[in-house]
Amino acid sequence: MSEGTVILVDDEPHVLSAGRQTLELAGLEVIACPSADAALSHVASDWPGVVVTDVKMPRIDGFELLKRLRALDTDLPVVLVTGHGEISMAVQAIRDGAYDFIEKPYRAELLIDVVRRALEKRRLVIENRVLRSELKEKGSDGPVIIGKSPAITRLRQIIANVAETDADVLILGETGTGKELVARSLHAQSPRRNRNFVALNCGAIPEALIESELFGHEPGAFTNAVKRRVGRFEHASGGTVFLDEIESMPIPLQVKLLRVLQERVIERLGSNDSIAVDVRIVAATKVNLRDLVAQGTFREDLLYRLDVVRVEIPPLRNRIEDAPLLFEHFLTAACARYGRRAAPLTSETIHDLIAQSWPGNVRELQNAAERFALGCYEPAVAGPGGAAANDPPPDASRTGGALRKEPHRPGTGPPAGQRQGDLRGARSAAQDALRQDEEIRHQPQRLYLKGAASSCVVFRRSDFPDVRIFAPWCIATENLITEISPCYNRCDLRILTCQLGLALELHLASGTGRNNQRRR
Repeated sequence: MSEGTVILVDDEPHVLSAGRQTLELAGLEVIACPSADAALSHVASDWPGVVVTDVKMPRIDGFELLKRLRALDTDLPVVLVTGHGEISMAVQAIRDGAYDFIEKPYRAELLIDVVRRALEKRRLVIENRVLRSELKEKGSDGPVIIGKSPAITRLRQIIANVAETDADVLILGETGTGKELVARSLHAQSPRRNRNFVALNCGAIPEALIESELFGHEPGAFTNAVKRRVGRFEHASGGTVFLDEIESMPIPLQVKLLRVLQERVIERLGSNDSIAVDVRIVAATKVNLRDLVAQGTFREDLLYRLDVVRVEIPPLRNRIEDAPLLFEHFLTAACARYGRRAAPLTSETIHDLIAQSWPGNVRELQNAAERFALGCYEPAVAGPGGAAANDPPPDASRTGGALRKEPHRPGTGPPAGQRQGDLRGARSAAQDALRQDEEIRHQPQRLYLKGAASSCVVFRRSDFPDVRIFAPWCIATENLITEISPCYNRCDLRILTCQLGLALELHLASGTGRNNQRRR
């Protein structure tokens, strides 16, 4: 099965044939086009592929093709390839919206890696568009559980299987994972959808009042009870009762809840009359109830009554691939609420989202989207030693030379010499500096690249598997994050524009990168 579709454009037949063979051997579907006109005939908005094009071509060159493709779809990844690479050309290509810039001759592995990264980005963009469309169509039909990960796909399937029944449900999940959303989804897809959904946080109501909240009371049942009050169970009759933080319910009330579960009847405070209620009970907890049973703070028989169907919600860190989709959803909602224009997500933002662990889960992600909509979002990934990701590298803007180490790092060999020239020479300089000492692999180092080369083509994950990059970027680097960051749990990037060049801060992994762990 093809991994994706690539339009390959080159006016030289032998180069076109070689590139096509390289990509097809990698499992990619290739549409070979000898001219820009032929390529344009295959592309339309939402076309789920990428374009790799030569720069020097008759009539319509690669830059003009890039311009026309971006007019069709601004998010379409376009990779420019040339045998006449210069720093200024590479920077201009990225500024014009190219996904990457590759110099001939290139290694087959490099082309394949760049194309696969571009296809992954394109897939994400298409999924975001589909999601927005689905949200517009289904927004009035109840809550939508967002995500494409296997865990969320399975969760939606469980909800669909259980929703049509009257089985009681116990939802397990960490704080902020969306337990109430799952409960509402169960209600919205059930035959009870047209009746009341009543939610109660058992930990938010004082113990003296929770019984009255659940079961209601008669006049005179207690001080200041001047009139009859209908409780939550009675109000929800025919619908669903959602008991969040069920572990907080007092033991005496657990006994009464057990009777409701067994017989579906309640008694108001101050009354001896039994009232039948037709409710479905959905309970939720963020702790292991069996541990509470062992501690004597939760009734074992109530646990067995509640645990008819168990639904476990994965934390966001275990389905991190869903973070961009969720962020996009929350951002759209926040922009609509605040009257702001929703800006498209950049690769920088996407990989910052993926790099975080999100201890607050979806709720924390939603808050980040709110800040993004208000222009207050800052990447949360930090570098070694607790340095914030958006702090500039010390003295980076004042550092001369092409590539050198920080002076206070001992035992790492002499600094790399000044190198000017084309992209290939800059890449060679970077490789020499990174590989000159075995100690570099094991101790955190900080390197700077300034002026000599465009980092978007110098540094690639396949070239430097031990490199971790931190902080946001500002120019000519969209593809670099895509190239490097998926290999690490915590990574980000900053390239600071200097007077006539770029300053790149690199941190080498010190045992935390996956590649380092594998090597050791």
